[in-house]
Amino acid sequence: MDGPRPDGGAQGIGGTQRRVLTARHVRFMALGAAVGTGLFYGSAQAIQTAGPAVLLAYLIGGAAVFVIMRALGEMAVRHPVSGSFGQYAARYLGPLAGFTTGWTYTFEMIVVAIADVTAFGVYMGFWFPDVARWVWIVAAILLLGALNLVTARVFGELEFWFALVKVAAIVAMIVGGAAIVVFGFATASPGAAGLDTLLGSGGFAPHGVLGVVASFAIVMFAFGGIEVIGITAGESEDPRRVIPRAINTVPVRILLFYVLTLAVIMMIVPWDRIGVGESPFVTIFSELGIPAAAHILNAVVITAALSAINSDIFGAGRMMFGLAAQGHAPRAFMRLSRSGVPWLTVGVMMSALAVGALVNALLPEDVFAVVASIATFATVWTWVMILLTHAAMRRELRRAGAPAPAFAVPGWPWLPALTLAFVLGVLVVIAVLPETRIALVVGVSWLLGLLLAYRFLVRPEGKTRPVLPTGDGQDDADADNGNGNGNGNGNGNGGGSADAVAPAP
Repeated sequence: MDGPRPDGGAQGIGGTQRRVLTARHVRFMALGAAVGTGLFYGSAQAIQTAGPAVLLAYLIGGAAVFVIMRALGEMAVRHPVSGSFGQYAARYLGPLAGFTTGWTYTFEMIVVAIADVTAFGVYMGFWFPDVARWVWIVAAILLLGALNLVTARVFGELEFWFALVKVAAIVAMIVGGAAIVVFGFATASPGAAGLDTLLGSGGFAPHGVLGVVASFAIVMFAFGGIEVIGITAGESEDPRRVIPRAINTVPVRILLFYVLTLAVIMMIVPWDRIGVGESPFVTIFSELGIPAAAHILNAVVITAALSAINSDIFGAGRMMFGLAAQGHAPRAFMRLSRSGVPWLTVGVMMSALAVGALVNALLPEDVFAVVASIATFATVWTWVMILLTHAAMRRELRRAGAPAPAFAVPGWPWLPALTLAFVLGVLVVIAVLPETRIALVVGVSWLLGLLLAYRFLVRPEGKTRPVLPTGDGQDDADADNGNGNGNGNGNGNGGGSADAVAPAP
């Protein structure tokens, strides 16, 4: 590979990635990834598991995700590279950790995208119940495959408008729902909606503490994909400014959207009447006797699903590009179009989604719950590695006598440690619950398969620690005055590729 280009984009085979994503793009791409089927579809199952106490579960889960994102943001500001936390893990924990982290995230994006296309088929079934779901799924794969071959800037604009539609719908839902609760619009009497409806079917926690704990297997899945903020660092115009702004605003907005929206829904429709066969958003408007609004909202959730799939393809594609740069994936994954898009990884994702469509055709009733639980395992594992990598980076910086990071995670070291304990607890929940235990079995099998792949398929050059460029244009070995852990004297690539590596200890 060649050296860095003037615009700072990573050099691939046949092209160069371009830093064209603005703060607006990054913020709404993160919303597009995290505010999707987890809210519009998966939330119904979480509500049935925990009842109104699911609001507490979303608050706790959202707070944990915010700490994880701050840890990722601290690393992304220091090392704005295209492989993001996959390359960070390789740098600070070793190449095996980078290999498993990068491919597990890719696995996560694949299964999340399958869940999203499954939900898309459900939504289309609201309009066309006689058409097989797989027909709509194949159409979505072809459409989004084409969109992901466009430049990153166009992709960012598409995601901005996709996400804007979702945000507008959520805000309208909150405002309209609040009016119904306060003034009794569209209800038999002013007292027909409100806290009595929210708490009238067994109280705040009808299934007790165990119900709240069990709901985390679905709740945490809702936040999966927000790590795409770190992935965008390699193509952001100004990562030091863009990444902190996105991380500081998006998680708060997500918390407000999830908690306020679900609270309004459960104040109007009793939680035990919100079914899992359709979006709770559609359910509520149907209950209110406004069928036209239900159709409009179904169009919104279809947009949400397409947006989430789009972000999944983007995140997985850039991660595979970073893995190839480290020698952890076929070198062909570094092939870029003239517009700087890793086109081969788009083809890989389309093929993976096609397999998901086949599974959906064979198991249409059960696939979403299984896929969601598997995605939760992959999501949680990725978060564990982000937290461990961040801790390793902090230890190294302390040993090197480096100053405190400008964008530091709050409450260090106790808050990240508490978050890590919580995330590991979610893995325990997945293992204990019979309906999600299969996800742990598949997840552990996946990790064992990665260990074998690393041992027998990765070449020696892929078993070395990368020297990553820092935000000020130096490589981290120079920035730390040679005190980096496992670094040699190689030069990092300013665009985020990891050509210069040093042997792992």
